[in-house]
Amino acid sequence: MQDTLVLDKPEQLKALGHPLRVRVLETLSDQTQLTNRELAIRLGVDPGHLHFHVRMLLKAGLIELSENGSHGREKPYRAVARTFRVAPELLASGGARDLQATMIDHVQRAHALYSAEGTFRSAQVELRLTPERALDMITTFLAEAKDAEDDAAEAVVLTMFAHPPASQA
Repeated sequence: MQDTLVLDKPEQLKALGHPLRVRVLETLSDQTQLTNRELAIRLGVDPGHLHFHVRMLLKAGLIELSENGSHGREKPYRAVARTFRVAPELLASGGARDLQATMIDHVQRAHALYSAEGTFRSAQVELRLTPERALDMITTFLAEAKDAEDDAAEAVVLTMFAHPPASQA
């Protein structure tokens, strides 16, 4: 498994344009190998419905069949990388709209589910940084977060965006 895969093809982003496919990739990115049926159970969805989404991720090269054995008639899948980054030129061309919409939908659903109980956290700051420096900081933070991961703790999702202030548009 690679540490980071830079997504530079529109079909890779298209494959991430559905919340269920993002959840599959998140599930498999923690070095887990699961069959379609095991993924369906873990995600609480119908295996037949999930199979379509798994095939899209497989076709886009974001997951692969695992070489480490099979589970009966089903073969396990694994992510090809722990972390996925979108190539800047693909972002600049507008090719990441589906992925961005999926990420925003994910944040909105989490806010609706968890804000009342106080387990949704957010922060925002406006700074003067180059885009390259902002990306370096995000990359460093995510690497440190992975290193600090505690198997005994509940899972959390960290979503980060870096962009010019909307008031400048």
